[in-house]
Amino acid sequence: MRIGELSSRTGVPVPTIKYYLREGLLPAGELTSPNQAQYGEAHVHRLKLVRAMIDVGRLSIASARDVLTALDTPGGSLHDTLGVALTAVTAPMPATLPGGESATESAVREQAEGAVEELVGRLGWQVKPESPARQALAQVIVTFRTLGQGELVGLLDDYAVAAERLAAAEVAAVATHPDPDGLVESAVIGTVLGDAALAALRRLAQEDASHRLFATQQSAVGS
Repeated sequence: MRIGELSSRTGVPVPTIKYYLREGLLPAGELTSPNQAQYGEAHVHRLKLVRAMIDVGRLSIASARDVLTALDTPGGSLHDTLGVALTAVTAPMPATLPGGESATESAVREQAEGAVEELVGRLGWQVKPESPARQALAQVIVTFRTLGQGELVGLLDDYAVAAERLAAAEVAAVATHPDPDGLVESAVIGTVLGDAALAALRRLAQEDASHRLFATQQSAVGS
């Protein structure tokens, strides 16, 4: 198929497809003339994967490229490839707060990093010291405390229990994929899009919990 048909099949505008080609997110088509190329079903699938990561998973072009490179690298272990995806979906956190940190803020950050270390150790999680998720979690704790929301830090164990259960279910589900190549892609897709699914479900659950607690109280007062 030509690029116009590829655009029709995927719903991605031709200029965007050309941009993805230039950025290395989409492999080049087979040249049939100096100005014409043919694309196949593999391009359709890859284009849908790219759009899923960028539009739904909210990855940057650079992060999406990193994930695709890991997928295309032969011989890479599933664990290592998944690690690339985990790094890609974890937004980098600033080493210090804007404008630098006071002694008090530095102490808060050190305490937060210690809390993360203690949590990971207590749960027995096998996590690399350089995992960006460690720093991301520490930054969340710092922000909670800076905003005077220390009670939310007390929910870390609850978050961890839910996350551990969900992660185990996700990995087990991926392991049932019948195709080895598809298994790697499934793990990456689950990581990238799973964040979006979890966030959406959490919003729905929060709305329900708020209704049950606050709306019920208001109804009782009104009656």
